Order: sequence, then structure tokens, then C-alpha cells
Amino acid sequence: MSKAPQLVSQHLENISRDALEKYQQIVRRFVQRRQGVYALYRRGKLYYVGLASDLRWRLNQHLKDRLGQSWDKFNVYLTIGDTHIRELESLLLRVSKPPGNRQRGRFSRSENLLRRFTKEIKTLQRSELFSIIGPTLNQKSDLKDRESPGVKLPLAKYLDKPIKLRAALKGKTFTARVRRDGSIRFGEKIYRSPSAAGTAVCKRSCNGWWFWKYERAPGDWVRLSELRK
Repeated sequence: MSKAPQLVSQHLENISRDALEKYQQIVRRFVQRRQGVYALYRRGKLYYVGLASDLRWRLNQHLKDRLGQSWDKFNVYLTIGDTHIRELESLLLRVSKPPGNRQRGRFSRSENLLRRFTKEIKTLQRSELFSIIGPTLNQKSDLKDRESPGVKLPLAKYLDKPIKLRAALKGKTFTARVRRDGSIRFGEKIYRSPSAAGTAVCKRSCNGWWFWKYERAPGDWVRLSELRK
């Protein structure tokens, strides 16, 4: 059974500021030229979170910089490599909101789901209202438009912006693009449904909702059928 990738290799917790000043040589042996995340505490509460490629130098700096007298204990987490260290720091900043940090953590590619979350709440609320009092004037107009031949596309009700699709077949990767109206462009042709576009790739009948994948979040490709859940 393979082991999960390791991020933290060693850690040191609940160490007093006085110990850092008095036993610098010992601390240096542990953390010199090592990268990782550290946390400074004040009276038992998290005060500051940071990252460093040389933790010994950074901790010594915090003995005399603007944070100098603001903390009394520290934790250190030594990481293997630095691939995700900045994302880890951002996550800690956003979750804990330490008072000593001036900046809020930023993610490099993470999608903020607030807009989509808000949209789905509004959709659910309209559905609940519809079940109580029936369609409003605007909803009646919208229902009439959806019944027209030019708008009735399977993907139209799930998307409000263009997205990319991709699929793998016989060692090859195929890409397509869903347009704003829910139609799909593959090659030089436009298809009205995922299955029609998938059939064009497979050269036979194809369940496009299972065949195509879309990027739900950066790097997270899932089957198109997830949109219907």
C-alpha cells in the first residue's frame, strides 16, 4: 500500500521566545536553511503566521522587528519542498486571521464559489416561490422563451458562461467548447447536446454527459453529468 505524499517532515511546538534567544545554536541546527511555516503566539493565542526558506534567519528577525515584543512562544513546521508552502500559508491566514499579519492570504488559482453559491440559492428560492404561488409574470415569460426551438438546449439551464470540455479516447485528448446558449463547438461544427458532440468524436452512439469532462475548479476535471446533480 503506497504512502500518501508527505508535506511536513518535522515540527517544534510551544517553544518560548526566551529559549530562542538563549539556545540559538540548538535551534539553528534544527531549522537553518530549512523551509517551512511558523506561527508566533501571544499569551496562548495565535498572533502571526509566516513562511520562510530559511527559518533560523526569519525567527531571529522577529526578535527585533516590528513584532519583536508582541509574541512569547512559537511553533515551527519544516516542510518537504516548497511546492505548496505558499498555499499553506494563505490557508492558515484565511482561517485564523492572526492580528499580527497585515495581509490576507491569497490563493493562486482557487475559484471563489460565492457567485455560483448565490445563484443557486436564488434558483432554489424561485423554485420554492413557484411551488407556493405559481409563476410570476417574469417567470411566465421565461418559460415561454425556453419552449422556443432556438433556446431549448440541454446545457443552457446549467451554465451562464462559456466553458471548455475535454475527453480522452484511444490515447488521444479531444477538446470542445460550450457556448453561452448551451450549444457545443467541436471542430468546425456546432452541436446541440453533449451526446451529439460525443458521437461526432466516437463515430458511434455516445453518452456525452459521461464522455465529456469540464473543469469544476482549477485542475479538477469531472464528468459533465456532475452538473445535473
